[in-house]
Amino acid sequence: MSKTLQEDYRDAGFGNRLALGTRPALIIIDFVKAYLDQESPLYAGVEDTLAACVDLLGFARQRGIPTLHTNVSYSPGGIDGGVFFRKVSALKCFEKGSPLGEFPDELQPLAHEPVVTKQYASAFFGTSLAATLTANCVDTLIIAGLTTSGCIRASAVDAMQHGFIPVVVREAVGDRNPEPHDANLFDLQAKYAEVLFLNEVKQYLSDLG
Repeated sequence: MSKTLQEDYRDAGFGNRLALGTRPALIIIDFVKAYLDQESPLYAGVEDTLAACVDLLGFARQRGIPTLHTNVSYSPGGIDGGVFFRKVSALKCFEKGSPLGEFPDELQPLAHEPVVTKQYASAFFGTSLAATLTANCVDTLIIAGLTTSGCIRASAVDAMQHGFIPVVVREAVGDRNPEPHDANLFDLQAKYAEVLFLNEVKQYLSDLG
């Protein structure tokens, strides 16, 4: 009898569970109007994901969990976006001054919540994120936002490579198509991160006291 996909990965040694730490932070990645405006080339139909992010953000704030946000911004013409900007023409949405790069009202950062502005997929690449987390003794990074197959995946992998336990919140990440979304969540859980449901993350944060 042939193995299921899950059995094949498990028997090969993938998917071990990571113990979560005691100093988490939340990062909401690139949840901006470009993915919510139906006239935008990046519109992704992620309204349910937005609702989950709002829920998670409110809960984290109530628990006093450090929270960060990321956005994307390019100089006109995208010279600071390099090959990525040339590869994905839709990134023109994020040239400086575009309203599509703004945060929706429901996810506006508070004054004390850092906004990490980036040009590439990972929230760590070319930014001060790792230093900020380290300076605040963070050991676990709760990851929400967009998109699962792009900036979420890249940021989770880099979180792991920087020594932080990545926790990807299943309902609070989204993509424009369910197939890459599901495939990347499977692969993240197998190799790089803990992929947890929103209620599991809330319980984890509650148990911290």
